[in-house]
Amino acid sequence: MGKKLIITEKPSVAMEFAKALKITTKRKDGYLESENWIITWCVGHLVTMSYPEKYDEKLKFWRLDTLPFIPEEWKYEIIPGVQKQFNIVQGLLQREDVEEIYNAGDSGREGEYIQRLVFMMAKPNPKAKMKRVWIDSQTEEEILRGIRQAKDLSEYDSLSDSAYLRAKEDYLIGINFSRLLSIIYGRKLAQSINEEKASISVGRVMTCVLGMVVLREREIRNFVKTKYYKIIGEFGEETSKFKAEWKVNENSTFFESPKLYNETGFKKEQDAIEFIKSLIGKKAVISELKKSKQKENAPLLFNLAEIQNECTKRFKIKPDETLDIIQNLYEKKLVTYPRTDARVLSTAVAKEITKNLNGLAKGFKDEEIQGYIKKMVDEKYSTNLVKTKYVNDSKITDHYAIIPTGQGFENYNSLPELQKNIYKVIVKRFLAIFYPPAEYRKIQVTVGIKTDEEGKKEENFNASIRVCENKGFLEILKPQEKKKDKKENNNEESQENDEENNNIEVLKNLKKGQKIDVQNFETKEAETSPPSRYNSGSLILAMENAGKLIEEEELREQIKGAGIGTSATRGEIIKKLEKIKYIEINSKTQIVTPTDKGEKIYDIVKGSMPDMLNPKLTASWEKGLDMVAKKEIKPEEFMIKLEKYINSKFDKLVIKM
Repeated sequence: MGKKLIITEKPSVAMEFAKALKITTKRKDGYLESENWIITWCVGHLVTMSYPEKYDEKLKFWRLDTLPFIPEEWKYEIIPGVQKQFNIVQGLLQREDVEEIYNAGDSGREGEYIQRLVFMMAKPNPKAKMKRVWIDSQTEEEILRGIRQAKDLSEYDSLSDSAYLRAKEDYLIGINFSRLLSIIYGRKLAQSINEEKASISVGRVMTCVLGMVVLREREIRNFVKTKYYKIIGEFGEETSKFKAEWKVNENSTFFESPKLYNETGFKKEQDAIEFIKSLIGKKAVISELKKSKQKENAPLLFNLAEIQNECTKRFKIKPDETLDIIQNLYEKKLVTYPRTDARVLSTAVAKEITKNLNGLAKGFKDEEIQGYIKKMVDEKYSTNLVKTKYVNDSKITDHYAIIPTGQGFENYNSLPELQKNIYKVIVKRFLAIFYPPAEYRKIQVTVGIKTDEEGKKEENFNASIRVCENKGFLEILKPQEKKKDKKENNNEESQENDEENNNIEVLKNLKKGQKIDVQNFETKEAETSPPSRYNSGSLILAMENAGKLIEEEELREQIKGAGIGTSATRGEIIKKLEKIKYIEINSKTQIVTPTDKGEKIYDIVKGSMPDMLNPKLTASWEKGLDMVAKKEIKPEEFMIKLEKYINSKFDKLVIKM
């Protein structure tokens, strides 16, 4: 009987497959073998694309007459440091007794690419059936399901085509435009940064991200703060007062007045003071009163971008570090597949979700988490997610959201503290979706003051307050509290709380049409604020949303389309920009700023090929790769467009010289 060969992405994963298949034989040099199975592994990339000089020695030198470089036949080579493991894998792939070969690489585009390069170079036994294992976690049952349900490798050919094209696109754009811009502008750049010589590194995604950082920095640098003056009124009885803020309306004396900076404030303090004088002695009435109840559901689950952003905010760590940690949690069987763009679950997973919950309840010895699970059980919270916003098959491509598996707790105690904390963040986000919505009571009040005898002119002051009446999911996802360093801050906070509680009581007892006393008016100075800098986590979110940093979570979810880069590569791109000193990341705050060199590179690209800085263009290339993966366009179509783009750019740039 023939053997079955499994190739995983790395040794640790191979050991998990061996455990699942109950293979207990001693590890050999680079593989494991039992009666029926052979398990071997890559160590990341074993094969890489050859540099231009491997095509022709003359291409080692950066010269204009050898550009653009677009090979007709692509060359690949074994990475020298891993030649030994490649030879072992090749030997196993070519064995006559191997009748089934399972590609068990990482279940994503890049994982597919690593393995396909190996198959291309190693030329496996042509008689062997080639299959693909695609898994969502590294738990034993999921590994066994993946092997049992492995599809024919050819079903993943379009994903493989997309992976090859992504690599070719990055190679062609990187090599051609880095060389071209360095030849044209390198000397000038070197002089401007006081270096002997300088090369210009350009990348399809990298240059676009640099552009986002530089543009934001320049917006901040050129921002001029503008002061304006708001009007605050104090209304009610001496013992039960509330404050409300003036806002212009169509019946206001100042409707569309050039004296206003915006709808709530005056450009000059003197005009605000004059306005206050005109209101003294006028009668006030409650012209509008709205009481409503609001519900707010728990946020969607984490995809990689969202958890990277969360970890940057909470723990001040870089996105690539977050990915490394979640990858480790995945390999330790604690969480599901990390490199995912989806924030929802599939219907199939949702139907089995009690397995994950029961696993947490029995195995996770954490007091806080056990308290939340106990409340779920005591209050009989529903675990039927199927018709909720947390389940949507149409929003899942390769993998569903990152959730705890409910397993792997034998590995939890040995984790470093930070990894434990990040695991708990994922668990809490998961449990929150089973909790009821948070419930609020909202009161909105408008105080009207008639300012003319006919009663046509009216100034409005608005006050509103929202009170949480039932915490629901907020019991788990408590809003992050600001740090209180000094006693004064505590005093200020308790004063604010007292004021808020007082306002609730006062606003609750008001009635529409009720006349109300005016106690006082005052001006309040305000000023416009510049946009905030990206931190390394919010930059990931902006990349996911093709250059837009959208703070509002629900809105982010609605507009999500093709982003810049992929969930698997975004952290690495930021890391590369920092490594080549185009950006700096503050290690304490994670705030991202461009370097002087980064800004000068930006100016060179903006002056020569500005569309490289356009997030929409970069996102459209990503969309094209996605279309290849979904078989919506042929790989040849994509390649023709790419070559045409490179040639037309070269023609324009060389004419400019």
